[in-house]
Parts: sequence; C-alpha cells; structure tokens
Amino acid sequence: MSLKISVIGTGYLGATHAAAMAELGFEVLGLDVVAEKIDKLRRGEVPMYEPGLEELLRKHVAGIPGSTGRLRFTMDFAEAADFGDVHFVCVNTPQRHGEYAADMSYVDAAIASLAPHLTRPTLVVGKSTVPVGSADRLAAYLAAHAPAGADVELAWNPEFLREGFAVDDTLHPDRIVTGVRSERAERLLREVYAAPIADGTPFVVTDFPTAELVKTAANSFLATKISFINAMAEVCEAAGGDVAKLAEAIGYDDRIGRKFLRAGIGFGGGCLPKDIRAFMARAGELGADQALTFLREIDSINMRQRGQMVELARQAVGGGSFLGRRVAVLGAAFKPDSDDVRDSPALNVAGQIHLQGGQVTVYDPKGMDNARRIFPTLGYADSALEAVRGADVVLHLTEWREFRELDPQELGSVAAARVILDGRNALDPQLWRKAGWTYRAMGRPTA
Repeated sequence: MSLKISVIGTGYLGATHAAAMAELGFEVLGLDVVAEKIDKLRRGEVPMYEPGLEELLRKHVAGIPGSTGRLRFTMDFAEAADFGDVHFVCVNTPQRHGEYAADMSYVDAAIASLAPHLTRPTLVVGKSTVPVGSADRLAAYLAAHAPAGADVELAWNPEFLREGFAVDDTLHPDRIVTGVRSERAERLLREVYAAPIADGTPFVVTDFPTAELVKTAANSFLATKISFINAMAEVCEAAGGDVAKLAEAIGYDDRIGRKFLRAGIGFGGGCLPKDIRAFMARAGELGADQALTFLREIDSINMRQRGQMVELARQAVGGGSFLGRRVAVLGAAFKPDSDDVRDSPALNVAGQIHLQGGQVTVYDPKGMDNARRIFPTLGYADSALEAVRGADVVLHLTEWREFRELDPQELGSVAAARVILDGRNALDPQLWRKAGWTYRAMGRPTA
C-alpha cells in the first residue's frame, strides 16, 4: 500500500512540500487553520510568489480540470490524522516578540491539535526550524497524548529551501537530513524520498539534536560568509581597494568558494536573521553562549550595512538633509524571484530615508503588495522608469534580472540626476558610467 502524506501548515514551506509530495506520486492532504489560505489553495492559487509553485499546485489539486487529483486541503485535524501515514509539520517559527528566541507556539499548537487524533501507528516528521532540544520534548508529548502512545513516532527532517528555487530544492535536494530513533522511522522516510535518493541525493541519518542543529548551523555559516565579505567591503572603502575583485580572487580557492561573496546591503528575509538570533538564544540556555558570541558581530555587521547605504544616499544628494529630495528605490523583496519583504534590507533602507524626510518611490517586480502593507506611506511606481522619474538618486537594492537589464540611457532621460548607488554590486559599472551616470557601490572604487 502506498504511503499517504499529510502536511500540517500550508505557508511557504508547507505549500511547496505538499505540492512536491504530490509530484512524487503520493496522495497528499494539506492542513491549515486559516480558511482564506485553504480556499486559495483549493483553487490552485498560491499565497506567495514562488517560481513554478502555482503550476505544480494546479497540476495536482483535486477539482481542477486536468489535474491528477492527488492533492487536497482541509482544516480538520481529525481528517488529517485519519488520512496520513506520515505527517509533516511545516509551520512557522518566527522570532519571539521583544526577544532573540524562536516562538514555538505554532509548532506546539500543531502537535497538540494532531496528537489526540493519532489512533494508529504513524510517523510525525518535523520540518520547521526549531531550537535544539525541541524534538525530544515533542516526542515525549506525542507518546503521552496520542491514543496510539509509543506507536506514534517522531522524526526531524529540516528543510533547506532557497526562496526562488523552492520547488527544485524540494524535488532535487542537495541533501536529505533525518533525525530518527528507529529503523522503522528511517525506512518510512527513505520511502518518502525514494525518488531523490535514487537520483543520487545523499541521505544523512542522525540523532534528534544533530538534525535540529544542521539547519541553524548552515544558516549561521551562510550569514557569516555574507557578513565577512561586507566587513571586507568596509576595509576596501578605507584602503581604496575593490571588494568585487577581492571576492573574485579569494573565491577561486575551492576551500572558500565563490557563492555568498557579493558585498552589499546584507541579508534579510524570514530565515537567516531570526535563525541566527534564535541559535544564540538557545546556546545561552544550554550554557554554551560563548561558542556563538561571534554571531552577534555577524548580525551587527549585517544591520550596519543598511545604515551605510542610507549614508551613501545622503552624500549623493548633497550630504545634508533628505528633505525635498526624491529617491528612487529599485527593489522591495529581500531577494530576487520572491515577493517576501520580511526583514528586507531594501525596504528597511527605503523606510529609513522616508522617515528622514526623503520622497521615496519604490518599484519591485513582485513585492509591491507586501511592501505596501508594511510601509503604506512610501511612494510606489508601476515600473522602474516611473520610479526613477524626477529622482535625485537611484538605489539598486534587490538584484532582480529586470534591473540588471535596464537601459541606463533611458533611465537617465527621466532622472533629475544621473546618480546610482548599487547596493548589491550586481550592475555593470562601466555600462552605467558610459551612459553618464555616477556609479557608487560599497567597497568599490569611485571611478
């Protein structure tokens, strides 16, 4: 008998995981407690922008003409418990308000709502990013509160999705990590991931604490790499060096690698900032806080980049006040190929300049609606050209391909001044300077 899969939580992670499991051939039931989200998903609409996800949903959601019908949605925990042989918990763990620690209330609520309905042997699999030690606690809770008792097992299987590449990362992951306590749990997860394993994806079996630590360790390493090159940009600024050439040169060393070595306004989004802070908080609870004190500086370097971009913009408009100055901001999402504006450096910079009196107009290919909800007082344009019209300075803050392909001459014809600050070191300086623009980027020579 083929396994049936339930997915608890249908946000970014859950919706992607549910659609991918259906693509791998499983019957899938997605569950959420937000009626509007479920209604959208039943129509084959995604609650966020993610390339390829809506097409995958529509291929499998029951009731859509021509679909396989393998994917359905519900708000009923009893139905999900009865349906699934394997239950994936994919709910959010945001930063706790006013603290560094992770908010575990959504995970705890999902487990508490599911447990009373688990009347037969089953496997519950956590995919959420949680503080180390959570799996032990949740496994004990399930054993105590599920009618099937010890026959309800827990496993931990962290996600490594990159926004903009989530569908491919789920169907063709670079590794699968599973924290398990029994051969049965390992066997079930090998069955779930049989297709990617057959394609050569490494399958790493470990204990609960290691599985929980893998995600936060990976994100901490990536954050460290980004903040390292941004620290080098500061030194290059002071010494007259070129951080782009520096990154290219050290990136050829395969022990270092070239990825995540582009200096700019730093990282944001719903994962890296809150994950490194939660990691520091949990290390403190475990008495290992000194091991992660370096992450505080990583976080500090990252946040400092935003302020430095604001100062560059201030210099560009004369070095005094932003009052009466028009500032065009290209980008609102924290990264390209996403509409996610959570802790977005681009939107943070735009907001800071606006609060200091600048007339800010923002354009982003996908993030406009989400940006408006967070910063309704900013100006918004329907195109890059309209955003730049009359601007005293242009800030390139999200490296969308659309922005890399802009015509500097066309933009120059509508700007009040041809000054561009490349907050992502992603534009071609020669191309823009040739068109008469003053081009500036962090850690790069001014000419």
